[in-house]
Amino acid sequence: MASIGTVVGSDEQIRSLLDQSLTRHFMTLEQHGKICAEYVWIGGTGADLRSKGRTLPSMPKSPADLPHWNYDGSSTGQAPGADSEVYLVPRAIYKDPFRGGDNILVMCDTYEPPRLNPDGTVTPMKPIPTNTRAACSDVMKKVDSHDPWFGIEQEYTLLNVTTKWPLGWPKGGFPAAQGPYYCSAGSGVSIGRDVPEAHYRVCLNAGLDISGVNGEVLPSQWEYQVGPCTGIEMGDQLWMSRYLMHRVCEMYNVECTFDPKPIPGDWNGSGGHTNFSTKETRTEGTGWGVIQEQCEKLGKRHAVHIAAYGEGNERRLTGKHETSSMSDFSWAVANRSASIRVGRMVPVEKCGYYEDRRPASNLDPYVVTRLIAETTLLM
Repeated sequence: MASIGTVVGSDEQIRSLLDQSLTRHFMTLEQHGKICAEYVWIGGTGADLRSKGRTLPSMPKSPADLPHWNYDGSSTGQAPGADSEVYLVPRAIYKDPFRGGDNILVMCDTYEPPRLNPDGTVTPMKPIPTNTRAACSDVMKKVDSHDPWFGIEQEYTLLNVTTKWPLGWPKGGFPAAQGPYYCSAGSGVSIGRDVPEAHYRVCLNAGLDISGVNGEVLPSQWEYQVGPCTGIEMGDQLWMSRYLMHRVCEMYNVECTFDPKPIPGDWNGSGGHTNFSTKETRTEGTGWGVIQEQCEKLGKRHAVHIAAYGEGNERRLTGKHETSSMSDFSWAVANRSASIRVGRMVPVEKCGYYEDRRPASNLDPYVVTRLIAETTLLM
């Protein structure tokens, strides 16, 4: 049997900045019943994630039990210095796989704080412009009876944090052409596996619905899948999974990029394919007809969706490298070059789900899931 051989040759070694064996000692110290809660939120670019920790006297039973908090929005590009306080509202709780024990991670969204008016009344808090969760939550409440399920395939690429070049690639050069890397095993074809494996475990430990992981077509590119998740949980879980990815990469001193086309030319880009179904599409016998109706609705709002499906997506959606054209809408069975791909067995079984292949890897899941639900279920 012929061997593929090594197609990426590199002696690159990445070391952590600090000795983590020392850190592990302190992570086992007694906390005397106190809980560390790391509040996580989306920063001013709409893509960066920020966090800070606080001590709680006991374990909360739900997000409603957690105190609201605030931060300096002038340091994240979300408020002016003269009025910089931004409000954090806890929305979802996950286990903290880094601190361990009963410590938690808290996914929050962001608001202008309540204000006291001259007449003594109080103006309620309102979402700041970068809070896309609030609008998504409103839509998901309206479509709750349809039981919408989402699953997102998150692709990403690992980079050398110093050179910003893909991990394991020849310095200033390129590896052999695409082909041997997808779902591969072995040195030279599977690059940086420690990161996706560690990330897989911390997501499971945190309680996220991560459903799988695999190597991708571009060398040093990987994918993980989150879902199925119902309604607003999809956005909460994907954002938290990204936070966990950045924390894992921080430990290995490598960088994760969600750029939709990290390397120009004849190389695959990175997507955020979004799978969707409802109670109606999952109904045996009639679901296939509902899917066709929903695909037609999506086609009528193609421009609206494309405009919100990720920055730089025009570099990826070229009609090549398993993508559709950005300017045209299409849907088809088993076609990875279509805007919407329906699984081969859906017409056979007359029910199921479909995949919107247009979102980029840097998609905002709150925006994408809101648009899909809005277009298919409210129009």
